[in-house]
Amino acid sequence: MNQNITQAQAETIFHDYSPQIYRAAMFLTESPTLADDITQDTFIQVFRKYHRYDPAKPILPWIYKIALNMTRKTLRRQKLFFLIREDSVKEGRNVVEDVVLKNEQDEELWKEIHKLTQKSREIIVMHYYSGLKLSEIATALGIPLGTCKSRLNAALNSLGKQLHGNNIMMANEGEDVYGTI
Repeated sequence: MNQNITQAQAETIFHDYSPQIYRAAMFLTESPTLADDITQDTFIQVFRKYHRYDPAKPILPWIYKIALNMTRKTLRRQKLFFLIREDSVKEGRNVVEDVVLKNEQDEELWKEIHKLTQKSREIIVMHYYSGLKLSEIATALGIPLGTCKSRLNAALNSLGKQLHGNNIMMANEGEDVYGTI
């Protein structure tokens, strides 16, 4: 497990996984600038800590764990910044909605997702928007699979209550449907 990363490996890893990490960061922060920063910081950490990666395990959950930690750290910094500077304006919201949310139902769902707790948003984004399996999410978050399923169920139940019975189905290919909202 004590391996160093070659430039070719680093380029391949970045090329293969940076779009997914950027997309997840964009969903969680709603800011292209922050998503860019988080993606770059994530891969800097991935390359610095590559010697800790266990090649017997899938790499994507390991990268997501680093990305989530970077996102949380960035959001904490942003909260402090907003507390210090009250006139800050949240950037990118309309751009994100125009690009990502194509119809009215998706827009309503996305607004409701952002009302969820950070933990609930993370699991929804990782599962439904990034396409990770629950076992991969559990690994990335460092939690048992049962806890992961419970968080997803709680998030879906919260969304269901917020949306008051709208018919929005959320499922990944080849996986069970965990809820109709």
